[in-house]
Amino acid sequence: MIQIRHERLADFDAREALLDAAFGETRYRKSSERLREDRLPAEGLSFIAAEGRRVIGTARLWDVCVGNGKRALLLGPVAVAEDCRAKGLGGAMVRRAIQMARKLGHDAIVLVGDPEYYERFGFSGEKTAALWMPGPFERRRLLGRELTAGALDGARGMIAPAGRMAPTPDLDVLVAQDARANGSKVLRLRRVSRAA
Repeated sequence: MIQIRHERLADFDAREALLDAAFGETRYRKSSERLREDRLPAEGLSFIAAEGRRVIGTARLWDVCVGNGKRALLLGPVAVAEDCRAKGLGGAMVRRAIQMARKLGHDAIVLVGDPEYYERFGFSGEKTAALWMPGPFERRRLLGRELTAGALDGARGMIAPAGRMAPTPDLDVLVAQDARANGSKVLRLRRVSRAA
């Protein structure tokens, strides 16, 4: 049975593997990634689709400012495992994200995606024509959806990140973890060689 639920810390590796499989290395070069770098997703708006323990889908929303200081959310990336596509799971995740964003009191969502796909969820380029992404993007793919009437009226200028900053890892802790990990590998190799 497939369940759409809030993302957990334990989902990190599986989610990253899913995104790598869906988008490859190009995902780090997208303009949307500039808005997500070093940020945490919007509070309560990270979703995973799971089949048993297997992560088969992901959708996240991020806090942004659209142009002249208006707050909104950025949807993406949305990805579904290759063997689970064409079953409506991506659409179910987008609908869940929209529903929860509205429930949490957000006013608008923007994204960069295929208009032919996202129009069914109420996204259009009608009120995003005066907005810009921080890097190259296709104008026709910059879409928005108001959750509150008029929320994107007059939105113009650069879309900028506005969310919580991700905690910066402590370099000393990372070095110590790496030393422990490498030390235990060396120790295991020594034990294996002695046993042989």
